Amino acid sequence: MYINKNFDFKSIMRFSGGHLLWITAWATFVTCVFAFFHLEWFVIPWLPLSVIGTAVAFYIGFKNNQAYDRLWEARKIWGAIVNSSRMLGATVKAYVGNQFTENDYSEEELHAIHQKLLYRHVAYLYTLRSQLLIPTPWEHINQGKHVARTAKKRMKSWGIGLHADTVTEDQLKIFLPAEELDRLINYKNTATQIIDQQSQDLKELRSKHLIDDFRHMELQKLFNDFYTHQGKAERIKKFPLPRQYGSMSAIFVGIFIFLLPLGMVSEFHQLGHWAIWLSIPFTVIVGWVYLMMELIGDYSENPFEGLGNDIPMLSLCRIIEIDLREMLGETDLPPNIEAKNGVLM
Repeated sequence: MYINKNFDFKSIMRFSGGHLLWITAWATFVTCVFAFFHLEWFVIPWLPLSVIGTAVAFYIGFKNNQAYDRLWEARKIWGAIVNSSRMLGATVKAYVGNQFTENDYSEEELHAIHQKLLYRHVAYLYTLRSQLLIPTPWEHINQGKHVARTAKKRMKSWGIGLHADTVTEDQLKIFLPAEELDRLINYKNTATQIIDQQSQDLKELRSKHLIDDFRHMELQKLFNDFYTHQGKAERIKKFPLPRQYGSMSAIFVGIFIFLLPLGMVSEFHQLGHWAIWLSIPFTVIVGWVYLMMELIGDYSENPFEGLGNDIPMLSLCRIIEIDLREMLGETDLPPNIEAKNGVLM
């Protein structure tokens, strides 16, 4: 997630500057052909071009609205995960106790039970984040050579490369016992199995009368909520923006930019022969605006891609970790995740 109020010129050029080269080259080529060879048939009227431009703008607008919806829904899902995690911490501490036991457990034993449940939940959060970052076929890192190289480069400077790749692995070693980690890590969906293990522990707590039926049901409901949140996040991750919208807009923008200088030249020629050279900068500006609209939507539609537009899952995981560990009375806490290069991951 970008946290700076505005993008500076350097950042904008890194994001889209390479496209300015081919737009400028194409606009210059068309203008030179018209200027030196006087090919009047080489241009097209402005009216049909403006109709195409209007249609393309509407299409890109629709795509960008849908891309933003996916991004904002993903943020709401992780906001719900934060809220449910805090409720889980408070409820575990309040519900798991000696109210229904025949032989009271010591404070140390109860604290160990609370810690086990909440530590495992922190492990669940880091695991879910890791699973959501697994690339899908439609994400940029799995596209053509140039797009993939660019995506990898951006991941290093504006994405998951800002932090060590071993974050999840290191956290799981802290929050899960070695034997449990070795067993859970081999499942295809480790996050799902961690919640299942939580449910099995609740069953054991009920058998020991550390919770009653009502508290068992309430705690299980909280764990079920995490299945709901996880399923919503996986739906966004595993179901792309329909490709007829996600990919066709790039083709339409390409067609429009291809035709754009052919219309610009004829319009500026009406001001005089010298004025046709003004068509080059105006073509570049208009083409760049359309291209930026396309790129913004393209890089916003996958909020779990590992790039700068992502939901800051690592930061949210750390926030929840700190909250839960403070509930356990711990004071030796890790620092919050800080933004790097203007990006909070």
